[in-house]
Amino acid sequence: MGWQLSSAVRSLGWRDVGAALIGVLGASLGLWLGSWLAPGDQVHSWEQAVAAGALVFLSGLVLRMVLTPLAVRLGWVGAVLLGLGGQWLATWLVIYPTGQSGWTAFWWSVVTAWLVAAVSTVLIWLATAGTDDAVTASLLRRARRTRVTVADPEIPGIVFVQADGVPFPVLDVGVRAGMVPTLSRWVRSGSHRMAEWRPMLPATTPASQMGILHGTIDGIPAFRWVERATQRVLVANRPRDAAEIEARHSNGRGLLADDGVSISNLFTGDAPTAIATMSAVDRSRATRQAREAISDFLGRPAGFARSFNHTLTELVRERFQAARAKRRDVRPRIHRGWGFAAERAALVGVLRDLNTTLVADAMLRGRRVVYVDYVDYDAVAHHAGLLQPESLSALEGIDTVIAQLEKVAEVAPRRYHIVVLSDHGQSQGETFADRYGEDLPALVARLTEAPTLDAVRNAEGSGSLNSMVASAGDGDSAMGRALNRVSDRLTDDTSVGAGGAGGAAGGEASREVSGETATKGANRFLVFGSGNLGLVYVAGEPRRLTLEEICDQFPRLVPGMVGHPGVGFVVARSAEHGTVVLGPRGEHRLGDGQVRGEDPLERFGPFAGGFIQRVAAMDEAPDLYVNSMVDDLGEVAAFEDLVGCHGGLGGWQDRAMVVYPAELRLPDDMVVGAHELHRVLVDWLVQLGHRTSLPEDADDADDADDAEDADDADGADDAAAPVGP
Repeated sequence: MGWQLSSAVRSLGWRDVGAALIGVLGASLGLWLGSWLAPGDQVHSWEQAVAAGALVFLSGLVLRMVLTPLAVRLGWVGAVLLGLGGQWLATWLVIYPTGQSGWTAFWWSVVTAWLVAAVSTVLIWLATAGTDDAVTASLLRRARRTRVTVADPEIPGIVFVQADGVPFPVLDVGVRAGMVPTLSRWVRSGSHRMAEWRPMLPATTPASQMGILHGTIDGIPAFRWVERATQRVLVANRPRDAAEIEARHSNGRGLLADDGVSISNLFTGDAPTAIATMSAVDRSRATRQAREAISDFLGRPAGFARSFNHTLTELVRERFQAARAKRRDVRPRIHRGWGFAAERAALVGVLRDLNTTLVADAMLRGRRVVYVDYVDYDAVAHHAGLLQPESLSALEGIDTVIAQLEKVAEVAPRRYHIVVLSDHGQSQGETFADRYGEDLPALVARLTEAPTLDAVRNAEGSGSLNSMVASAGDGDSAMGRALNRVSDRLTDDTSVGAGGAGGAAGGEASREVSGETATKGANRFLVFGSGNLGLVYVAGEPRRLTLEEICDQFPRLVPGMVGHPGVGFVVARSAEHGTVVLGPRGEHRLGDGQVRGEDPLERFGPFAGGFIQRVAAMDEAPDLYVNSMVDDLGEVAAFEDLVGCHGGLGGWQDRAMVVYPAELRLPDDMVVGAHELHRVLVDWLVQLGHRTSLPEDADDADDADDAEDADDADGADDAAAPVGP
């Protein structure tokens, strides 16, 4: 025991001494300020303030040793509460035992504790500017004191940072302008390269992340869809549905199968450890290691206080920026209420710090591969636009996180490569409803004179929050059950339709869509929005109706939608011609490639036909796909209430990006499809020495042979069609 203490003392460096001095100074200043405000405060001079500050700091250290194991058992929410309580208790023990008693003393001790935390946060922020950020400083100090050894330190690890929804053109502008200094430094120095890759239709997180993590993009026609066999509506970021979707696609050899960690994703990638991952909330409910890392971070004055203050600041910024956009009449623009303000504040504040803490902890433990999803930019750009200051600020925040992880990699037990990628891009434009005075469900209801149930609300951001909340819930404690209820509420918000948009289908009808079974009944439609891609189902039908059957039953529907100025094209399955794409002045028969009149796909790029042919062949495909128009600015009209959107074709939504170490090779031709990107990422892992212990898969040899044949055939890859960045 004495040897261990001596070793720990010897391992303390100047950084630790400096951190301790900052902690004492912060506590002293906080107590001095508190003595001006709090009646009965026992601090009357600077000497007493410094002495009391030192005692508060030391008390906090001791209390963290006692409270952290308890916080581990309570989960990350318990850690938050104990972080607050621990700071208050340390302050109260030093200042108030001989002072006033009762509720007055209690509340003033709480105020003083928060002053101590706030002042410590400011001082640590000033002291760590340009060095270790406060979010990761404690983890770095722990790594220097307690070295972790791994059995295979010669094998480099990879951290995949998903910057959700960042289009390649936005990254390109950010790198050239220096708005993302870390990525810009990497690219300019030659240590990393940036490239564009092309996600297929639908350009959504469920399809792309399934492709990246599991190597398949089949069976996912949009963000939500109807399972005709059971008449259930599946929503990709509902925990139970996400688990079912992954079970259909996983073969046990996902991207993260070899000692991987999945953090804040929709799917696990077959990772042994999944934290705040939607498809695995039952098994990812705050593993002990994750709870230890989060509890240690939140138990420090500059941990939770920093994140909480950041959250409040972001809330104020959002309300100011939303009012400014309205005052300046920024276009395109949607209403940004308090709900989104709270969502943005949580995503950019606490959730970003929690995710970074978890990734850093996995790196310091030497885990081979980590995949984390930061949805900051995606969520803000949905509501503000792709290039608005608030969206670019969110992207800068992700760049800051990357810089923090770069510092963590310097002290990790193995060398780490950091790869930054997006799962899709985004397009922007005024919404369909704002442009034309009715949304897609209302258009369908008007053309068919039939009740229409709708679900056109985007809930990607709240889904990310839900994965963190759900992962901490359980049925064994009051706190766990409360978190389960919060998760259920967030799940309901994800699933419920917009309501009222479909004329006869009001709020009560739309709630039926969010249940286990899609509503059955004659002449009823289910209409889902996925960015500027709409899905129209004839409710209760056991199979997909043909174009001829739809025209017989609803003769005004297809002509009315095709002729609408906000619709670019409609996709249907013809009994005679197979998959057909219908436009206002022509049609494109994808089966034989015939075009009659003007090609409705001409404005949507050379990949459009192949993308539509693939997604329209799915059993899960709707009776009708509806894609909005794209105008001369490259802007689209979302069927959801979003400025920035993704899901269909048009604009930058199918222009994703990847920034990767120069020593890892990307194919010369553009990668087309998330499943093809999966192959590239797996090849990188194999190149670095990963995946040698995974069970053999009979398909692997065939895949290797196919790859060799593709390399031998010059230009044989049909995904090499030129598309300029």
